[in-house]
Amino acid sequence: MSLNDPQWGNRGSGDGDKPGGNDPRRPNDGPPDLEDLWRDFNRKLSGMFGKGGKGGGSGDGPPRMPNMEFNPKFLGSGLGLLIGLVAIVWLGSGFYIVDASQRGIVLQFGSFKEATEPGLRWRLPYPIQSHELVNLTGVRTIEIGYRGSERNKVLKEALMLTDDENIVNIQFAVQYILKDPVEYLFNNRHPDDAVMGAAETAVREIVGKSKMDFVLYEGREQIATQAAKLMQDILDRYQSGILISKVTMQNAQPPEQVQAAFDDAVKAGQDRERQKNEGQAYANDVIPKAKGTAARLLEEANGYKQRVISTAEGDASRFKQVVTEYAKAPEVTRQRMYLDTMQQIYANTSKVMVDAKGQGNLLYLPLDKLIQAAGTSAAAGQVAGTDAPAMQSSRPSAPLSSESPPQVEAAPQVGGKSYSSSSRDGSLRSRDREGR
Repeated sequence: MSLNDPQWGNRGSGDGDKPGGNDPRRPNDGPPDLEDLWRDFNRKLSGMFGKGGKGGGSGDGPPRMPNMEFNPKFLGSGLGLLIGLVAIVWLGSGFYIVDASQRGIVLQFGSFKEATEPGLRWRLPYPIQSHELVNLTGVRTIEIGYRGSERNKVLKEALMLTDDENIVNIQFAVQYILKDPVEYLFNNRHPDDAVMGAAETAVREIVGKSKMDFVLYEGREQIATQAAKLMQDILDRYQSGILISKVTMQNAQPPEQVQAAFDDAVKAGQDRERQKNEGQAYANDVIPKAKGTAARLLEEANGYKQRVISTAEGDASRFKQVVTEYAKAPEVTRQRMYLDTMQQIYANTSKVMVDAKGQGNLLYLPLDKLIQAAGTSAAAGQVAGTDAPAMQSSRPSAPLSSESPPQVEAAPQVGGKSYSSSSRDGSLRSRDREGR
């Protein structure tokens, strides 16, 4: 109620108060102004307390108070407008927005009604329906055996018993996401506690079936993989709506009371592996060489074998040919064999045999000494820059005499013939002692 309203208590005559009246403040071309609606509301509210009361006469006197008389018609109109505004606000409270990474769960009187996709959604207002937003893509992490840092150990969770009756201290972290928001909301009272219980159960089962060395050293990745699979099976069996994304082994070590002894055992194992590797490297170096030497010796033996066999076969074939020729001409063949033998013998000696007529003596010339002296003179001549041939300076100045030889040997005689070698060309000649 506004006492300053000029129309307070004065209900104008004519069509001004009718819905279709000609009110200058309410144009016919558009919706009424909010200020006009408020004034009409005040006017109607004031009309509920009096009928057709007019203002206080002339403008000089004080205004007259209206006749305070109750009007139920106008009271119902005001309450209806107020109820309409409240209803609009109540219905508007049912709008909500679901992000792309979320899912909306609509509850009707506390029970599941539907799941909504991302976007602008509407539901019936409270208390008929309500909604909850569940993040499906956010990664949640649970730490087991420690909190925040590996130094902050929780021994009740970390200490586990192995198959060989040893105790190990294991710390690991579990990361998970949601795959079903309905199961996550309605089948779990404390989801993090459920994940922690499933993780601890799975890891204890796997560690209890493994040896201590396997858990501490080479089996960490395998234990993490098996634990993730077993945890997922447990959570699916309880329909928790949780998906295990990764299990990470943070630390695995023996208890602190026996840590020093285990460090010594680890060092001894490392030394053993190092020595094994060194021995293997030495074997890899020696064995191929030995195999190569053995293969070479085998090949050489095979080559010697083939050479001996081929030589023997050649000698046998040549002997057969000689036998054949000997059967045809024995004397000629015997003479030819003797000449070949003597040629081979004299070709490997530095002695020169000279035949002297009428005497049974042979002169021995030390050609090996002469050749050595000639080689020494030639070397000296090259150093001095001389161009004279070496053999020219090494020839003896005096003629050889048969009266004073350095050494005398008997001439060989075979079949009544004597053989000698010439000092000029070194060829072997034969003379018939009877004919010549």
